[in-house]
Amino acid sequence: MTKKQLPLDELSGAIGRILGLLLTEEKVDQAVQNLSQAIKESVPGTIGAGVSILDSQARRTSTGFTDSIVEQADHLQYELGQGPCLTAWASEESVIIDDVRTDPRWPEWSVAVSELPIRSVISAPLMANGHSIGAIKIYASEPSVFDAAAVSLMELYASPAATLLAHIQSAETPKRISEGLQTALHSRDLVNRACGILMERHKITHERALQQLILQARNKSQSLQEVSAELVAGIPADRN
Repeated sequence: MTKKQLPLDELSGAIGRILGLLLTEEKVDQAVQNLSQAIKESVPGTIGAGVSILDSQARRTSTGFTDSIVEQADHLQYELGQGPCLTAWASEESVIIDDVRTDPRWPEWSVAVSELPIRSVISAPLMANGHSIGAIKIYASEPSVFDAAAVSLMELYASPAATLLAHIQSAETPKRISEGLQTALHSRDLVNRACGILMERHKITHERALQQLILQARNKSQSLQEVSAELVAGIPADRN
């Protein structure tokens, strides 16, 4: 797919629309939805956009996502405790993936999203008052869709987006981020323990065990964490 650079006037207009949200939108949820849609429309090749923040219970959550693919890909990041959005959030630096299938940085997440139409990713941190309060992200269905210009555009969006979202984060944001990280790490440990059980039981690789857990979760309409918890607790979750 040929990369395109957004014209300067179009970029200025897009940023202006986001800044306008700060003045015109009363409902945060609607403002975030409009933000995500504007990002999706502004970056060529994007099939979905969304925002990751902490909810009132200090749990990582996706909001304003434009497509279900974004929700699914993000949810797997939260359950596994790894992925480009979590890395952008924690490192306070933008992350770009040219091809999910060959990028080695998040092996479990890459396996988990292998059946989703996701190949290219950009995620940029949302910085407010010196703290990272979340991340914005875009996904594309083809490899090498995004370039440095797209990263710069996302970073331009991130500033007004962080301002828009900052007031729904409490003064205890650093503490809540720490609590959310602990929850994510616990979820990842639970999934790894469940994979270990399947690996021992069926003499399979970790990748194959993770794929089985994901399939079971989809078949039972449960989360990956729920299926893993059942298996670790002794419930035969590896049976259909």
